[in-house]
Order: sequence, then C-alpha cells, then structure tokens
Amino acid sequence: MSHNLLGRYVWIIDTIRRYGSITLRKLNELWQKSAVSDGQPLPRRTFYNYRLAIAELFNITIASNPSTYEYYIDAEESRESITDWLLNSAAMSNVLSTVSDVSDLIFLEDIPSARLYLSQVVSALRDRHPVRFTYRPYTRSTATPGVVVEPYFLKIFRQRWYMTGRNTADGRIKTYALDRMEEVRVDEAVFTPDPAFDAGAYVRDAFGIIFSQGETKEVVIKTSPRQAKYLRALPLHHSQSEGIHDDYSLFHYRLRLTEDFVQELLSLGPKVTVLAPPELKAMVVTSLRDTLALYE
Repeated sequence: MSHNLLGRYVWIIDTIRRYGSITLRKLNELWQKSAVSDGQPLPRRTFYNYRLAIAELFNITIASNPSTYEYYIDAEESRESITDWLLNSAAMSNVLSTVSDVSDLIFLEDIPSARLYLSQVVSALRDRHPVRFTYRPYTRSTATPGVVVEPYFLKIFRQRWYMTGRNTADGRIKTYALDRMEEVRVDEAVFTPDPAFDAGAYVRDAFGIIFSQGETKEVVIKTSPRQAKYLRALPLHHSQSEGIHDDYSLFHYRLRLTEDFVQELLSLGPKVTVLAPPELKAMVVTSLRDTLALYE
C-alpha cells in the first residue's frame, strides 16, 4: 500500500471524527483543499471503495444516515489501542506534511529508541523469533552481552520503547529498553510463547513499565478543581474514575504501587494529596523527606 493511499484513509477517518457527521458534498470540499487530494475531487465510487478498505484495515465502520445523507464513525466499533495509536500518528504526519513553511515553529518530542531497533523487534515479535543483544542498563557500569529474549509484547512509555519477554537464560519475564540495547539481531529459531501468559492481564494494573512489583491496590488521591481538569483530559491510568465535590475531586485507581507511579504523583506537586492506601502515602512521604534532606 502506498503511503499516499494510507494517508487518504487516515484523512477521511480523522475528518469524519472531527465533524461528528458530514455529508459527502462537504467532505469533498474539504478533500479538495487537503494535501492528500492533489486538488482532485473525491468521486462517490472512490469514497465507497475507501470505506471498504478502512473497515478491513482498521475495523472502523463509516456508517451513513439515510435521512440526512451524512456519514459518521460507528460509535459501537471496538478498536484496539494500537489502531488508535497508529491513526493518531498517521493523522499527525498528514498535518505536519503540509506545514513545511512553519516547521521552525513546531517543536516535537523525540523518541530515539524507535530509530535503530524497533523494526527488528517488531519483526521478531510478529514471527516469534528470539532477539539477541548486548544490554547496557543505567544501573550498571558494564554492559551485559549475549542477552537472548523471546519477545512477548512492546510498550511505549515516556518517549521510550520497551520490550517485555522471556529471558532464555533464567526463564523469567523481563523488560528491556530499546535505547539501551546494542548489537541487536534476530535469531532464526522460532519459539512458542507460554500459553498461560496473558499480556493484557500482565500490564493491566501497571502504571508504567514496572509490571511485577507488589500487589494491586485501590488508590485514592485528592486534587484541586483546576488539577482535576488536567487529569480528566489525560488520565494517569485506564482504571481512573472521579468523584466530584464542591471544591475538590477524588480520583480512584486500581494499580500496583511502583516507584514510577510515586514519581508521577510527586511531579504533580502540592496540587495532589494521597488519601489511600497508607503504603502509598508512606512511599510519597519518604521520597519527599529524602529529597528535602538533600537541601538541608
């Protein structure tokens, strides 16, 4: 599939999403003004073919309302997170491809770990080949050569890609940052994943990339009304729920109490107070005291 054709699919999905519902006439007007059309109209037959391709590739149905002659994205469609992520990335790429005249005024976050080894690891994940590499963690002064991992899943967190899989040397499930890998190559052997391993369940109660530490706890934090708006727009975790009160909000989560979650709470400063559980309050207080001691 050409990049231009994929860009057209994404443009149609993104435009209909933004408008909620739209007639083919209005969609055609916007289409001819966009960078993906080359100034050409969108024939009805072509739009019909694109709708079929979008349904097949992205599992997204573009439905029509016969009374208003408008098209919309079927709200009942269930899409995987990777599909939404790809759509968002492709939509952003479409936008940025049209703004070369102001490129010096647009500042993006870098994801260095995607440059060298992401395609190799994805290929190994798809075809179930072990990945062999030298690993240089921040916690050690020397690198570990000859690490062999059977990749089970990938996750992006804080602008870094991470691979989680079974380390063949000790049989344990471990996580590795792609930007700390060196001399990566994919072995020809084919492995069989542990049928008892459920990647979705493994990451469900994790905040970041620390997956196996501690028990899952019910977390409650108290925020100001202003801070609550930020958490509504960008939830800390998929389990987030909110109870709104007159001058504060209570946010509830179900997750493991890991150091990366503590650091996230600390980054919010005094706008957030941990109410439960007591263990999390103690972790936050200890970290605050250790930090304060550095300045005393």
